[in-house]
Parts: sequence; C-alpha cells; structure tokens
Amino acid sequence: MNWEGLWTLFRKELKRFGKVALQTVLAPIVTALLYLLVFSHVLEEHVRVYENVSYTAFLIPGLMMMSMIQNAFANSSSSLIQSKVTGNIVFVLLTPLSYLELYLAFVLASVVRGMVVGLGIFLVASLFVSLPLHSVVWLIMFAFVSSTVLGTMGIIAGIWAEKFDHMAGFQNFIIMPLSFLSGVFYSIHSLPEFWQALSRFNPFFYMIDGFRYGFFGVSDVNPGVSLFAVLLFWAGLAAFTLFLLRSGYKLRD
Repeated sequence: MNWEGLWTLFRKELKRFGKVALQTVLAPIVTALLYLLVFSHVLEEHVRVYENVSYTAFLIPGLMMMSMIQNAFANSSSSLIQSKVTGNIVFVLLTPLSYLELYLAFVLASVVRGMVVGLGIFLVASLFVSLPLHSVVWLIMFAFVSSTVLGTMGIIAGIWAEKFDHMAGFQNFIIMPLSFLSGVFYSIHSLPEFWQALSRFNPFFYMIDGFRYGFFGVSDVNPGVSLFAVLLFWAGLAAFTLFLLRSGYKLRD
C-alpha cells in the first residue's frame, strides 16, 4: 500500500473542496436550514411521528443525512468529471497509485466533506431545538458508512459521465429522488402499504432511519437490519467501482 501517495491524493481532495467552502460546506448548511424553517413552521402542529418527539426534532436527522450523502456524492463525482473534462485526469492516472488507493482517497475525502456538512447542520439546528443523543456510536457508524456509499456512487457517476450534463442527470434522476423518497420528511408508516413496501427497496431509507435511531432510540426498522442493508449495498457498489477503476473504463480512453 502506497500510504504516502494515498495521503497526498486525499489531502489534494480535501483542499479542493476546502478552497470553495462557501459553496461546498456553507451553502448546503443554509439550504438544510431553509428546509427546516419552512417545514417545521408549516407542519410542527400537525404532524407527530414518534412519541414525545416534535416534528422539528424528527426532521433534523433526516436533513442532516440527506445533506451528508448528497455532498459526499458531489465531492467524488465533481472531482472526477472536472478532471476528465479539463484533461488533467492523466496526472492522477500517472501516479504510482493502485486502483484501491485511488478509491480510498476519493471516498475518504467524500466522507470528510459529508460529515463536516452534517456537523454544521447539527450545530446550527441545535440553536432552534434541543436534540437527544441516544447513541453516538450508531450516529457515527451510519454517518460514516452512508457517506462512504455515496462517495462510491460519486466515483461511478464520475467515471460514467462524459460531460456535466450527464452528471446533472445522474444527480437529478437518481440521487435526488432516492434522497427525498427515503423518509426525510415523514415516517414510512404514514404511507399506504404498497409505498411502505417499495420504500424498503430504497437503500437511502435505511441510512436515514438508522441515523435517526442514534438520536431518539426509536426507528421504523431495527438499526442492525438497516446497517446490514447499507453495508450490503456498499459492498456491491465498491466491488463494481474497483472493477471500473482497474479496467480503466472511460478513464484511459
């Protein structure tokens, strides 16, 4: 394992989003805050999901996770597509880094960005409502694994996309729908049976539901089942991503 090379690429990815933190960190926090203000104001007195948990408190973990996974995806996908479009992807491919080291560097940087955004939302939201912390371990596990999954999906999207329009389509037609239909703003038990069953095929649902468990100690699905589902989804994505990186698909053409 080329640890020095991996660390260098990881630092490069951190600096890449750190230099535009206004766009990559602050903007998602402001967006999540706007969602919180609007939905909590309209639905606070009309929706109850968990006993002794206000709708505003219920909403915050969902917004945190949605923002974390969207930004984890954006970090790795934007890095790859920008490098491909500008032509400087060759400088990454020429380095003495294996496909596994490339994968780890891109994904870990995505995890950092996702968790920084999530922490920022938590700190700002704490000014409006006090959140319990049932289990910090579950919170960290779901935040890390979920960001890893979306960082991996970002690499797949970045490899597949040939221009920014392709990337926008991937995000608008896959990432956004799966995020919004994963229980961010509602519990799946409020849905008809057909839509409840369909929601269980959405891996993002397990990410958000398990993350909520870390705050409230209650969830729609057992957190162990949710964690297993997310890990299984990640394993499949990671294997496919490593295959793409090793083959050089759309990278060495």
